Amino acid sequence: MPKQNITQFPQILTIAGIDSSGGAGINADIVTAFAHQVYAATVVIAITAQNTYGVQATDLLPPTIIEQQFASINDDLAIRAVKTGMLGDKLHVEMVATALEKYDFGPIIVDPVMIAKGGARLLTADAIMTIKTRLLPLATLVTPNLLEAEALVNFKINNEQTLIAAAKEIQQLGAQNVLIKGGHGQGHHVKDLLLLANGQYHILANNKLATQRTHGTGDTYAAAIVSNLATGMGLVDAVFAAKEYLMNTIKKTIIVGHGHGPLNHWAQAEGE
Repeated sequence: MPKQNITQFPQILTIAGIDSSGGAGINADIVTAFAHQVYAATVVIAITAQNTYGVQATDLLPPTIIEQQFASINDDLAIRAVKTGMLGDKLHVEMVATALEKYDFGPIIVDPVMIAKGGARLLTADAIMTIKTRLLPLATLVTPNLLEAEALVNFKINNEQTLIAAAKEIQQLGAQNVLIKGGHGQGHHVKDLLLLANGQYHILANNKLATQRTHGTGDTYAAAIVSNLATGMGLVDAVFAAKEYLMNTIKKTIIVGHGHGPLNHWAQAEGE
């Protein structure tokens, strides 16, 4: 019987927390990957009690089980690309950085999750510095939203000039490429900025959609990018295709929960 090629099917790894309401975190990453016909493995960093109103509680997993999750995946699966999400505190950021240095999981997408939509802080203050010094230098792409980008650069982003300046400063921290997501900006238009390693940049612009059904947008965006990379797309195409997918998941609303409801991750499969 011929030996099976386990590297044939595109596989990604998501390193983050579990959302008990299903709309964000690892939950969103898995369904996004499956919508892209990509297999998703997981390293669970935290368990959260949350819903569409916000985050009620979080519990970070012990280091030993996290280390074993990494080792188990490395021993068996053929991961082509990896993303990080909620990491919780300095210790867990350090652990993840060490594991990503140890194992070759392909391109690394860092989504520096800091604050939930309801306002709950998902990353301790000292962990932000550790992300800067340990994780960003490993990143193929980092995907902060405006608030997270401001926390990384310590200045206000309020126009295209400061947006570009922030992306360049984040890049100087070690990330090869930077995508600052503009969904938290004021006004009726959203501008995302993609700054590439060669200094070129792209603006991804769209009209802001009037909806509260946006729980998990950041996770979904990054998960779509990493899924596209796993299928062989180049970075620019992967980002643009991910943005199109994200917009479809927001436009084609599903009604779940009473607050910031989740996205419709089936939207792409449904066609027009």
